[in-house]
Amino acid sequence: MKKVFYLNTCDTCRKILAQFDLTDWELREIKKQPITKEELAEMHKLTKSYDALFSRKSTQIKLRGLDVKSLGEKDFKELLLDHYTFLKRPVFMTDKEIFVGNDKNNVEELQKFFGVI
Repeated sequence: MKKVFYLNTCDTCRKILAQFDLTDWELREIKKQPITKEELAEMHKLTKSYDALFSRKSTQIKLRGLDVKSLGEKDFKELLLDHYTFLKRPVFMTDKEIFVGNDKNNVEELQKFFGVI
């Protein structure tokens, strides 16, 4: 299994995806096809944390008046399943590895994984 979860309207996601040959990867646009409970469980199995998958930049945080500091793992799980913008993206996932988000270190690890650097 090789999947990429991304948002098509996100310039950063498009820029990162464009760096790699994704011909044998399943591309999932999360706005059109939100993540399932099973997929979130697979992500959690690899990260050991819903918090690690949670985007603190989601516009929904302010709209909903959420205090992220007071949220627990159960809250993160529910929010991730509730709205696509709560997922830190892009997420590249294989059976054994996961790369979450667009921070510099993650992108460098992805480049190593794909043999780009």
